[in-house]
Amino acid sequence: MRNLVLFGPPGAGKGTQSERLQDHYQLFHLSTGDIFRYNIKNETALGRKAKAYIDQGQLVPDELTIHMLAQELDKHPEAAGFIFDGFPRTTAQAQALDKLMEQHQTQITAMLALEVEEEELRKRLLARAEVSGRSDDADPAVIQKRIDVYRQETEPVKKYYQSQSKLDQINGMGTIDEVTKRLFEAVDARP
Repeated sequence: MRNLVLFGPPGAGKGTQSERLQDHYQLFHLSTGDIFRYNIKNETALGRKAKAYIDQGQLVPDELTIHMLAQELDKHPEAAGFIFDGFPRTTAQAQALDKLMEQHQTQITAMLALEVEEEELRKRLLARAEVSGRSDDADPAVIQKRIDVYRQETEPVKKYYQSQSKLDQINGMGTIDEVTKRLFEAVDARP
């Protein structure tokens, strides 16, 4: 079973590349944002708990997020593997994810960290704003804040996977196809 964590700053191309990895390796895509939205919309017990935190402007506790991920893993026992998008964002979450994977008799195969220069991230996000209409991609100050938060709070998770020899840093510069090729090469090089 192949289980990948796709990682990188806002605008690195995670959404685009996630789809390609998912299709190529027949992986099931697990986006914590999508899982939260589904559970909240369908007013599941976990969704109601998550909504209570979100409505108060708080982060959903790791325990609740892991519980939702566990339910998703259980729903797809036939999956050839999973690609985690938007999770983990902290070392504590990475440790919790490892425990969850152990309970399912598997493990994270690799963290694929897309590395993109900050100026390029800004260009990509501004271009995406024109197409998607996302207001958080249109404001240079908001873009910089998102990049800064990633660098300070999320990027340190790479060290956790590096300590397990599971970190593959992928050059995210170039065309979409060039980046995809590098990702496939990294995944194929793993046992």
